[in-house]
Amino acid sequence: MDLIKMCIFVVLLSTCINAFAEDIIDLNTADKDTLMMVRGVGESRAQAIINCREKYGPFGSVEELAEVVGIGQATVDANREILIVNKK
Repeated sequence: MDLIKMCIFVVLLSTCINAFAEDIIDLNTADKDTLMMVRGVGESRAQAIINCREKYGPFGSVEELAEVVGIGQATVDANREILIVNKK
């Protein structure tokens, strides 16, 4: 019986952790509202990301985000765990 209770506890705990996890944001497909969920990115910086993507093509890495005007390495570092680049 204790094993069953422990298994139930583990399942419930993992469900709770996943419920509070932040969404992953793909720099190559995210719209303006989604990009604004990145810490340190407001409406103008989100638009700058989109403009950069449209002008130069998709990002090759998360590191390239630091090259967008108004976004620096500190912003990239603060959001690294939620940012991805899908290379389709």
